[in-house]
Amino acid sequence: MKLVTSSQMRNIDKKTIEGIGILGLELMEKAGKGTALVAKEMLGGPENKAVVIFCGGGNNGGDGFVVGRHLSQWGAQVEFFLTAKRNEVRGDAKTNLEKAVDLDLPIVEILKKEGVPSRIKADLIVDALFGTGFTGEIGGYVKDVVEKINTSGIPILSVDIPSGLHADTGEFSGPCIKATRTATIALPKIGHFFFPGKEMSGKTSVMDIGVPQSVVDEEKINLNLITEEEVRQMIPKRTGDAYKGTCGRVVLIAGSTGMTGAAVLASLSCLKAGAGMAILGTPKTLNEIMEMKMTEVMTKPLPDVRKKGALALRGLGEIRELLKWGECSAIGPGLGLHFETIELVQRLVSKLKMPAVIDADGLNALAKDVSILKECEAPLILTPHIGELSRLNRVPTSEIAKDRIRYASEFAKEYNCVLVFKGAPTIISEPGGQTYVNPTGNAGMATAGSGDVLTGIIVGLLAQMLMLNKGKEIRKIMVDSACAGVFIHGLTGDLAKDEKGEMGMIAGDMMEQIPAAFVEL
Repeated sequence: MKLVTSSQMRNIDKKTIEGIGILGLELMEKAGKGTALVAKEMLGGPENKAVVIFCGGGNNGGDGFVVGRHLSQWGAQVEFFLTAKRNEVRGDAKTNLEKAVDLDLPIVEILKKEGVPSRIKADLIVDALFGTGFTGEIGGYVKDVVEKINTSGIPILSVDIPSGLHADTGEFSGPCIKATRTATIALPKIGHFFFPGKEMSGKTSVMDIGVPQSVVDEEKINLNLITEEEVRQMIPKRTGDAYKGTCGRVVLIAGSTGMTGAAVLASLSCLKAGAGMAILGTPKTLNEIMEMKMTEVMTKPLPDVRKKGALALRGLGEIRELLKWGECSAIGPGLGLHFETIELVQRLVSKLKMPAVIDADGLNALAKDVSILKECEAPLILTPHIGELSRLNRVPTSEIAKDRIRYASEFAKEYNCVLVFKGAPTIISEPGGQTYVNPTGNAGMATAGSGDVLTGIIVGLLAQMLMLNKGKEIRKIMVDSACAGVFIHGLTGDLAKDEKGEMGMIAGDMMEQIPAAFVEL
């Protein structure tokens, strides 16, 4: 699903109304009714429930009048507060204001601070003050209205976007509505899914108002929101006669002294994500530990640096032979940064042919000579967090944080890879210019080992997709496994949060929820 800026949405609206000939009034009616249905769900049935709707003088307020009209017809007790003079309301908003008047619905004007209600009594508040075109800062008596709404303790439903939130950035510079839910119109906006906007928007639902797909396509939008429906289609479907050899084989090169957990989490997550077989190539000194920690994953003891628990450069030939066994590989979790291991990774990746996921110390090794990525002919998925991306592209983290989408997209294009830029939210960029934003996950996932679980999920899906979609364009397979893997990883975090809470969950809790995440989908 496309993720849009406010200007892109304006263009789409304009083309729909002027080019296609769908009336703006019709679009407003559909938007308002769709939002009213969300309100109905929040109320658990609107009969005899009190709903207070705060409307601004623009089209967002017009949507609010439609919401109230439908809720009233369904049995709710509706009251409007209008933060503008009635005679200043124009266009389609004025038409819907007049419809509310015709139904004798109470409309109270708030034109100064003294007009702000001292107390709001309702089962639900609908915020229809400002829409996606809002910029700047809410001031004057409307600021007091927003503060009164936020401190009411009543569930809040925002129409299109929480008032005060900047649709293009997710930022706000003054008071902003903190919604319980947001019913956004036609397409989701960037601000709904980038912090702090995601927190202010609550759960976001998209209202289909009949905008033709051809109009959306004309806008040539390169930013996308990953949806549950899309991920469900990406997940590999096993045939009834499947066996382990047809479900994909994964080779993982991971682990060093003190970081065996990273290798274990990635390896087991790979199998829990559906891969048929997995083998972990790890320093010989650590092999016994790995075999004790894992039952289902095979291990391959590899040459060690003087029994230090770090992969030795002399093992390069053995690793290349080992890779021939699998459909794809994962390189990096817990590898450490011994100078021999760094050179090993650099030489391995420079001549790599098979699809691979590179993470953690695999990325740190490549950061020493990032030109290796341009030598590599293999399809790659790289999974850096902001610090690792900074080491790769030599841009300070403070600069990357200002425009994460741009830096992810630029890196993917320059190095011809699929980039999974981990964060809140995680962003996936591919060389063709399309970027995907993941909506799942929570702050409890900020824990050691979370990225190793992600690597395992992605490479496990990749192995299956390579087996089941032979002949399909490889770049599509890489993008799908990255997008589906990130979505599922976030979903495991959400499920773990429900069980353990944000403070208490660890990476192993997420790994244990992988099967449940697939069931949920």
